[in-house]
Amino acid sequence: MAIRQSLQGLGCVLAGTLLRGSSSVFFQVVRNLKIPSEDKKKETGATMGETEIKKNRVELHLHLDGAVRPSTLLDAAKRRGIPLPADTVEGLLPHVSMDRPDSLVAMIKVFKFFIPIIQGDGETIKRIAYELCEDQAKHGVLYFEARYCPHFLTQSKLGQTIWDCPAPPTFFTQTQTSTKRLLKKILLHAPLKLRRYKTMELTPTEVVELVNSGLNEGSRDFGVKARSILCLIRDNPEFSMEMVQLCDRFRNQGVVAIDLAGNEVGDMATNAEHIKAFQEAKRLGIHRTVHAGEIGGPDKVEEAVFKMDAERIGHGYHILEDPQLYAKLRDMNMHFEVCPVSSYITGAVPPNYKEHPALSFAKDGANFSINSDDPSVFRTHLSREYDLIREHWNFDDKLIAKLNLNAAKACFLPQDEKTELIQQVKEAHGIQ
Repeated sequence: MAIRQSLQGLGCVLAGTLLRGSSSVFFQVVRNLKIPSEDKKKETGATMGETEIKKNRVELHLHLDGAVRPSTLLDAAKRRGIPLPADTVEGLLPHVSMDRPDSLVAMIKVFKFFIPIIQGDGETIKRIAYELCEDQAKHGVLYFEARYCPHFLTQSKLGQTIWDCPAPPTFFTQTQTSTKRLLKKILLHAPLKLRRYKTMELTPTEVVELVNSGLNEGSRDFGVKARSILCLIRDNPEFSMEMVQLCDRFRNQGVVAIDLAGNEVGDMATNAEHIKAFQEAKRLGIHRTVHAGEIGGPDKVEEAVFKMDAERIGHGYHILEDPQLYAKLRDMNMHFEVCPVSSYITGAVPPNYKEHPALSFAKDGANFSINSDDPSVFRTHLSREYDLIREHWNFDDKLIAKLNLNAAKACFLPQDEKTELIQQVKEAHGIQ
């Protein structure tokens, strides 16, 4: 359960990637793909850029808990007495992030550090939200929506989920190993050593208040507009309705929508409680987005749109497998939140730049935007995303301006604020 929750909370699609195909497919991605690297200073998180870029960007798909700076993790661990494998950003970075596809073991090592270190730590949670505003401002962001699951940041499980699990040498030697046996090995070899550190506890309500406070202060200090989205989790339908209630309670204090994240192809991928929660959100006038079609098939996108009344789709790459549904959603002007770097690193798309679904989206005039997903996990940010789409997808300034306008029009701000944002984007990009 600890592994499952950590993966979900960070927006990881790893388990679903394995369920879609064999481990050999995953390693093909590893071997064939190289993401353009950033300069060393940016990779370490020491500085996100010496000078600020002109603010003309809008980002809609960004996980708060996947955006924590390595330096913040170091500080939190030191204050809470949590031993880490390194005491510098440069030393910690290989343990908590990756900038190109790697093995399953490497990805597990990344995600196992994040949530346990920050769970229940109000000071760090607020700091992450505040620092995210600074990082976004430095990369030219006018407005962004950060999403997270407050329940995963509440009670500290440090005594149970900080684990040290070196894999046996034969862990990945059998390329024909079935998916079920592979996942079983992961679970069996995970929590081998348990340690106990300082534990803290927060309520979901307190987490939302802390995030709101951090985003508000960061917006004020760095001149960027920030709002948040609360994530329901596919494997945890027991608190789906509570998430809707939290969103309703804080809808005038910075929370603008709900999301559904987690494993699209697991046993709980489709659950009546999630559908009821989204229907209640619609009744209350709460905006809705859903992770769908990232590693799940087009049926998950169809479910999100027609059963959960999603207004936007997170990722949605596999919608192309159903041309008729894809055409229908284009006619509906459904917005797809595309995350280039993460889609390659997680294996959600083919390991070939010329085969990314976003190229079809662009050719067909679909409504989509560019986003960074989990920037700290994948050592990315919007500047790196834009470099990738310019270099490998040949997206020009005119198309990039349109994608930012798409994002502004699809954002979940109240109509008067949305109209103002749209005008800002038009002026910043010289759109008539």
